Amino acid sequence: MPIYLYWGDDDFTLMQAVERLQESVLDPSWASFNFDRILSDQQNSIMMALNQAMTPPFGLGGRLVWLVDTSLFQQCPTEIYQELERTLPAIPDTTTLLLTGSNKPDGRLKSTTLLKQYIDKSKGELREFSRIKPWETDKLEEQVKVLAIERGVKLSRDGINLLAELVGNDTRQLYNELEKLKLFAGETHQPLSLQQISLLVQSNTQNSLKLAGCLKTGQTSKALELLTDLLQHNEPGLKIVATLVSQFRTWLWIKLMIETGVKDKQEIAKTAEIGNPNRVFFLQKEVQTLTLKQLQRSLPLLLELEADLKAGAEERSTLQTYIIELCRLFQQ
Repeated sequence: MPIYLYWGDDDFTLMQAVERLQESVLDPSWASFNFDRILSDQQNSIMMALNQAMTPPFGLGGRLVWLVDTSLFQQCPTEIYQELERTLPAIPDTTTLLLTGSNKPDGRLKSTTLLKQYIDKSKGELREFSRIKPWETDKLEEQVKVLAIERGVKLSRDGINLLAELVGNDTRQLYNELEKLKLFAGETHQPLSLQQISLLVQSNTQNSLKLAGCLKTGQTSKALELLTDLLQHNEPGLKIVATLVSQFRTWLWIKLMIETGVKDKQEIAKTAEIGNPNRVFFLQKEVQTLTLKQLQRSLPLLLELEADLKAGAEERSTLQTYIIELCRLFQQ
């Protein structure tokens, strides 16, 4: 009985892995009988999944039981753990059990330890699907290179760099843009030019980061232009705000470390949750002209903006109002 545990915030690549697993386990003619997708908000979802896993498949192929967005790896009541201990050894080899979630499994839980043991025994898979951080340019470029080769899109080294810069860590957009570039290239054997890529590919994530840069320098008109461009490309307002909150929180931590005299890059990176300590040097330069007070006042504004959008406020005008207010804050 193979057990698969997929987790992370990159929903697109996670779903692709789920689809590949479905194809490998299920016979297309019998898939409707042998595939169970159980949502975590259903009552007794874990018990339902275990009961279905015990059911032999009908016809050809195997059975796939998918427990979606489960909290089993963040909390596990005693009765559920006992049921896992009792049921897992009895599940037939013809069943594949798939568990997915957005959060990293808590290694301290007994349920996590137990399922990891069965994953190893059953030759299943424990796999993370997390987005690459926007500033990890080497990883973003490598991702573009690998996927471009997979999709048969010919890119130069500069083309790879440009596409990584334009798309950022949005894997879904990267796949869509590569498909678009493939159709545009047709039968040509030459790598696409930088001009062709620039004309065809839209940038949202990186423009949100550029918007953050305009806010911290008080460039109101440029910030509003970038906001308009993002909205015209159907970037959700809450996603824009999430990028801004993340960036300003990082800047606040860096400035706070500077003000308190912390100099060790490793310590700063750990405190500010920065994956690459080498990035600290560049972040310190970015906050050089900012005051701690400005950054402290910016986050409540952004969180108010997020709350207003979630409460149903008109998106464009609300974003514009707060963008202007944030720019004024950094003009003082």
